[in-house]
Formats: sequence, structure tokens, C-alpha cells
Amino acid sequence: MYVVSNRIKVKKGFAEKMAPRFTKPGPLQEMNGFEKVEVLVTQNLEEHDELNVNMYWNTLEDFQAWKESDAFKQAHSRPSGGQEGQESPLLGSQLVIAEVASTLHSEK
Repeated sequence: MYVVSNRIKVKKGFAEKMAPRFTKPGPLQEMNGFEKVEVLVTQNLEEHDELNVNMYWNTLEDFQAWKESDAFKQAHSRPSGGQEGQESPLLGSQLVIAEVASTLHSEK
């Protein structure tokens, strides 16, 4: 299992507004090897907000197929209508790919 984390730095006040965009139902759910997406909002930052979008994949090849798909391109295109001229809240991002090495589950 692989976790692909996109650490997205945005202007203060935007993380909570942006988080639901990453978990909208759509073509991602039909991709081979896709397990789930979790969006975490970092709580202890003062200068900016940070989202950690964690995507869980069975293999790196499954993730790569998503990145090369038309669905990925569509999901990452800027929306049209009313958005032109607005400054983006995005300050930067970093993609981190990790293999799950160990897991502990609740016994409850």
C-alpha cells in the first residue's frame, strides 16, 4: 500500500473551504488500485494554512495511471466562469510518496 501526500500550503483562512473539493465523488473512485482519500488540515500554523491530501493506492503503477489519466487532467484544471482575475490562494505544494511499512489497528 502506498500513500501519496500532497502537502498544499494556502493563504490563511482557505484550508477549511478547500478541503471538501478533494473528496467529491467522481472518476477517481473508479480507478484501479484506488482505496481512499483523506484530507487533513494542519492546526498549529500561524502564517498560512496547510492541507495534507493523502491518497491511498495499492501500487505505484495504479497512482501513475491516475496521474496520466484524462480524469486527473480534468480534476486539476482551473474552473471556468467567475474565477478569472481572482488571485489563487495556493502558496505552494509538495508531493510525498511513501510505502506503508507498518500499521496498528484498534482492538475495539
